[in-house]
Amino acid sequence: MSPASSLPHPLTVVGIGADGWGGLPAVSQQVLREAEALIGGPRQLALLPAECAGERVPWPSPLRPAVPGLLAAHAGRRICVLASGDPMFYGIGRTLTETMASETIASEGTGTASEGTAPGLPLRVLPHPSSVSYACARLGWPVEDTEVITLVGRPAENLAAALHDGRRLLVLSAGAGTPAEVAALLRAHGFGPTRMRVLEQLGGDRESVAEGTAADWALPPADPLNVIALDCAREPGALRLSAVPGLPDAAYENDGQLTKRHVRAATLAALAPAPGELLWDIGGGSGSIAIEWLRAHRSCRAVTVERDPVRAERIGRNARALGVPSLRVVHGPAPAALDGLPTPDAVFIGGGLTAPGLLAACWEALPPGGRIVANTVTLESEALLADWYRRHGGELVRLAVAHAVPVGGFTGWRQAMPVTQWAAAKPPSSPSALSQEPRQP
Repeated sequence: MSPASSLPHPLTVVGIGADGWGGLPAVSQQVLREAEALIGGPRQLALLPAECAGERVPWPSPLRPAVPGLLAAHAGRRICVLASGDPMFYGIGRTLTETMASETIASEGTGTASEGTAPGLPLRVLPHPSSVSYACARLGWPVEDTEVITLVGRPAENLAAALHDGRRLLVLSAGAGTPAEVAALLRAHGFGPTRMRVLEQLGGDRESVAEGTAADWALPPADPLNVIALDCAREPGALRLSAVPGLPDAAYENDGQLTKRHVRAATLAALAPAPGELLWDIGGGSGSIAIEWLRAHRSCRAVTVERDPVRAERIGRNARALGVPSLRVVHGPAPAALDGLPTPDAVFIGGGLTAPGLLAACWEALPPGGRIVANTVTLESEALLADWYRRHGGELVRLAVAHAVPVGGFTGWRQAMPVTQWAAAKPPSSPSALSQEPRQP
């Protein structure tokens, strides 16, 4: 029997703020009084009065793997889970919902959902104002215009992708040391003049704010319960990074193996990233295609495959510097290194096109509607792409870029090597590429 199936009442998640018991509405207080098992962090459990007589169970660490067993251990009891603020905003509500997803499917159509419970879901959520709502209220910032970045359980490098001059950001802190870590990251990325405000214990009796700039931040560690407000300001002369593909080549550490800026922008346009999609970037070089795919939307995912160990390490450094530390780097030759990777929505091949079986393996891995884009500058690989274009259609284009350079006392054009690009989408009923692989040049 699964953890939720024997619960006589919905599992209830109650959001609680720094204002504690007194800040809860009557319905939340009643649920907590009636609960037989109260599960939460030590800080949240300490906010409850003695009249909440249920057994108090602190979350173990790591939390997520323990959820099914913990719910099963208290099956048949009225369970109430405590969360900070809004449980569905970077909170335990998501973990519980995903853990109990199988119960949602099993119970659909039973008509047993109670008031405040999603249909068929044995989970009831009673939210409290989130720290973001409190912070925006204190700052006078419209919530809809304020970007939120969480560093709870996530690397601080995630913040780098959101840094733009004049942008307002709220950072959800991982603890007392997060403000100093954020200040150091801002300085490293040329955002030293950024105004920082650390809002502590929002909504509680000990609410306070500390203020300074990233350049001179030297305040002691904050209260562990804090949110950081940033008015982003870039230093004069600092490298400006756009929100769209085609970052300056200088943004990447590289050894010359880099898809140059204008070709990179055209390549990302052909790959057409969408939220939540996964890219395979094969022959990563400096990682620029995968990195800018990830920067397109925070829910995008990418795996880059690189056979050279030095370049593989460099890709990781570039990903962290440009705010996408989630980039997965696979060291090894393709197509062998592709085994076991999750199904891609799109594939980019920037190197190794003539490796036996590579194009066929990538085409085979794509689902119907999946996209493939391949770039080359050699005649041998160009002939291979022309053959695949003949068999599978799509677009075959040649990209030529020239830059103005000094010629004596005048100015002339210097032509870069032209790039041949094949881009195609896999049709709904595509024949197996393994049975009709084009001739290798």
